[in-house]
Amino acid sequence: MALGRLLNRRIALAGLFLTLALPAFSQIDPEKRQLFQLGYNYHIVGQAPLNAYGFYYLNQPEFIRTNLTLRLAVAPVYMDGELGISSIAPNTDLGIGFAGGGFAESYFEVRRGEWIKGESFDGHGGGAGLSLYHLFNPESQIPLSLVLRAAPHYTAYEEEDETSPNFVLPRDQWTLRFRGGLRWGGREPLLNPRLAMEVSAWYEAVSRTEPGAYGFGGDRMLEDWVHNLWARALLIYTIPGWEHQFEIDLSGGTSFNTDRFSAYRLGGFLPLAEEFALSIPGYYFQEISARSYGYFGLAYRVPIDAANRWQWKVFGAGAVLDYVPGLEFDGNFISGVGTGFGYTAKSGTWQAMVVYGYGMQAARPENFAGHSVGFLLQFDLERERHPESQPSVNPYSSRGLLKLFQK
Repeated sequence: MALGRLLNRRIALAGLFLTLALPAFSQIDPEKRQLFQLGYNYHIVGQAPLNAYGFYYLNQPEFIRTNLTLRLAVAPVYMDGELGISSIAPNTDLGIGFAGGGFAESYFEVRRGEWIKGESFDGHGGGAGLSLYHLFNPESQIPLSLVLRAAPHYTAYEEEDETSPNFVLPRDQWTLRFRGGLRWGGREPLLNPRLAMEVSAWYEAVSRTEPGAYGFGGDRMLEDWVHNLWARALLIYTIPGWEHQFEIDLSGGTSFNTDRFSAYRLGGFLPLAEEFALSIPGYYFQEISARSYGYFGLAYRVPIDAANRWQWKVFGAGAVLDYVPGLEFDGNFISGVGTGFGYTAKSGTWQAMVVYGYGMQAARPENFAGHSVGFLLQFDLERERHPESQPSVNPYSSRGLLKLFQK
């Protein structure tokens, strides 16, 4: 390989490290935030694509005008954002979205725990979108919101250095995504929120301008229309006084006419990698592709010291799956467990966690199961500027939820 191509590839991987996932959120956040988020999984057994995310997150209410909110998630070679406009109608807000950059549309083929480099390729692109947020119950303690979004996005694909020369890439194209959903409550974009509750249901339709066969002799298909339906129930609660925290996450979904690009993706332990992350410890990030799924996740965290600077956490997850054809595992049930230790600075400006995950059904070389270690980090720059400020429960997570549980 020529030195120039090698250097370019390393630069690309460095960019990909910070752009694998920029989460999209489904409401206009009223809190001022400046966060730096970083997550990384290293797999002890097997070779996986880079399992990581990292980005700077800014949420600025009263941006230029009192009714504008700017949200940005920024990585070195990718940016995702939205300009929120409050009260375009009673209890109704509008969001104008924009996103674009390199490598976030890349696809990694993983079959039975093996990364197939000859069938993996890069993708770059960008687009815009319009979102409508309507609050049904402005006086209620827990908000119930309707979310509607339409987002066109253009993607261009290119070979990686190790993509097989006989592998035909999908055609460059426009994709239109339409999403609609009802969300009761929600979760703040934090590594460890003290409290969150959400019950939501969603429908998403995907339309492509250049569907068709690709791969080796057209052995796989990119569909022209895909339909996904899913629902989620989430509860995170910190017991006052004890500071013990438990988390329950239940979700399920199905799809019609799905393909590799639109399947539900499960695996890994990167909790802020996606808005609806389906984390299963010990597996590669998103190594499992499913047409339909039922998912459960449980976690419990306890303080180790009296000041609650150090914490110990145990967690586990499992899923019942109907796989995308060609990407099946043995059996329709997968599960994983994990444990980790976390530290929170006295000022609250940063927190970190080191975790270990064990994937029970993960297919790995020489019949080993999946073993991984991970690192998660969050810097709260607003707390650094205003140390006296405390996290609040707000309409983004759910208004007055703490009071509701402490009645």
